[in-house]
This record gives sequence, C-alpha cells and structure tokens, in this order.
Amino acid sequence: MTERDWLPIFRNCERVLGTKAPVTAAALLRAAADSIEGDAPPDLYGKGELVEGFERRVAELLGKEAAVLMPSGTMAQQIALRLHCERAGRQTVAFHPTCHLELHERAAYSHLHGLHAALVGERDRLIRLSDLEELGEPLGALLLELPQREIGGLLPEWDELAAQTSWARERGVAVHLDGARLWESGPYYERSYAEIAALFDTVYVSLYKSLGGFAGCLLAGPADFVAEARIWQVRHGGRLFHLFPLAVSGALGLDRLLARMPEFLAHARALTAALRDVPGVAVVPDPPQTPLFHLHLQGDGEAIAERALDIAEQRRVWLFRNVQPTALPGVHKVEITVGEPALAIRPDEAAELFAELLGG
Repeated sequence: MTERDWLPIFRNCERVLGTKAPVTAAALLRAAADSIEGDAPPDLYGKGELVEGFERRVAELLGKEAAVLMPSGTMAQQIALRLHCERAGRQTVAFHPTCHLELHERAAYSHLHGLHAALVGERDRLIRLSDLEELGEPLGALLLELPQREIGGLLPEWDELAAQTSWARERGVAVHLDGARLWESGPYYERSYAEIAALFDTVYVSLYKSLGGFAGCLLAGPADFVAEARIWQVRHGGRLFHLFPLAVSGALGLDRLLARMPEFLAHARALTAALRDVPGVAVVPDPPQTPLFHLHLQGDGEAIAERALDIAEQRRVWLFRNVQPTALPGVHKVEITVGEPALAIRPDEAAELFAELLGG
C-alpha cells in the first residue's frame, strides 16, 4: 500500500515477527551445503539420492506411497486436479472462494487444463458439510485447504473434516489437500501428518513457507498417480536439470523446524493474548489455531503501513509487510506467522509496538 521501498528496511532489521529473518544469499547456500553428508552427487533431472531419498522421506511422513518434488505449488496442484478429473471423467473442481487457484493463479486451472470451478461456501468462513451437500453438479475433485489462510489460518474440527472427506469418497470424488501450511496444522489436531493426510487421496506440501527452504513443494499420493504427475511435470517445464537444492534446503527445514511447530503455536497464542488488549486490535481467530493468524487493525491502511515501516527503521523490528482492507470500513488486516525469528519478540513488547503503531 505504501510507496516506500520496504526491502532495504527489512534487511536492516534485527528482529522479525515472522518466519524469515534477513539473511545473505551466501549464508543460505552455505547452510544448505553444510547439511549434505558425504560426497553425494547432484541429481540429474530428479534422478539421484538427494532428491529421490527426500521424496521417499516426505512420502513416508505423509503416509503415502510416493511423492514427487516440483518447483512450485501452482504447478503441483494444477497437475493433481487435472489427473483427478481425467480419471473421474468430470471437469469440475470444488474449492473455497479464497483458494489459491482462484485468487492468485489467474484461472490457470481453466486456461491450461480446461477445468471448471465450483466455489463452495462463503468467503469469510470455513467450508461446511452442508455446503457440499448443496452442490448440484458432479465433481471430479474436491480441494480442501489446511489451514484456510485467507481467513486467519482457520482449521475445521476433526470430525467435520472427516465428514467432508467421507462425503466426497462416498460419491467417487477424489479429495486433494492444499497443505501449503499443513506443517503448522499438526499441533492443533494432535495427530501425525500421516493420519491427517490419510483423509486425502493426494497432498501438496510447501518447502519454503514455514520450513525456510529455497522454493519448491512435493505432491504425494498413490504410486501410479505420482508417476503420471511426473509426466505432467515435464509438460509444465518443471523437470529441472538440478532439483537437489530444493530437496536439500527442504530437508534442512524438516530437520530444524518441524518438531518446533508446537512451540511456534504456543508463542502465537502468548502474543495474541497480549495483543488482544491493545486498543484497535482484534485477533482472528482468537485464540489462533495455528502459528498463522490475522490481526484486524482499526485505522487508515496507508497510515498503518507507513508507521510499521517507521518502527522498522527506528526500532529495527519488522512487524508485517502487507496491509489489506476488510469488509468493515476503517478496519484493515495483517497476517502474522510465528516462526523461529518471532520467538525473540516477547508478548509484552509486541503489545507495546502495536500500541505505538495504532497510537501514532
């Protein structure tokens, strides 16, 4: 919203209320390189133990037969939905109105794959079983996102989630999980990732959002499905000469950060317990269900963005980047995801900074 160049300001900050602190390219590459054991050679077009071993590791973690490493979630999810629809002989995919495919991919599912969208439920809440029961057209696939990012990282309760996936399977509809932030969902459900993924036919997980990898993702599912997805990966231009940097940095994130998700959730709840008492701040959801949550801030969006940059310059503490409008006049939202860097910011200090932000 602001015209100021935020990146130099961010790079000068000492602490960050988020998942990624300022770092040099050399440091990122060095950490990934130092994590490689022995003299493993680079892969060639995905062939090699650094990539293939990592694919097996994630497939096992998710309880699936196989997984394929791809450069982007946009690619992986379009491929998954296309294959599900081809197998079903139906071209309609159901998903939430704020699904990434709908908001951020310029209708690529339609332009590239001839798929049609059936938007399910309302923009400001989770999909309900009753929403699915009202669908009047046959589906090739149902996509569910865990957690639902655009509405504050909300998660359906377990029984509701199981009921929705059962509804689909009873009708021969494949269920795909947009698990870009699945790693953050485990602590809330208090279930293994394999148990969560078992509700779904296929699963996409990101390697960089909360794991700090360079980029990339994995698509996991039945072995024959993943084999066919690899063909479409080639057709999408996603079978790169070397994929091992994505695998190595993703594996490093799994090693360092996956077991700390409960710690990040606990800190998110401690932060929001302090922030909810700041005038002009509302926590969504309250309390957070994942380390990702939204803050609704009262005031002018441009002014809020400018004051956040002022605080970053003066205090060298980064609070957030994007300020977005809500349906309520004079109320704007910001997204916070608690990761390792955010642990350095105490709840009382966060409350002080947001009071300064809104009081300035």
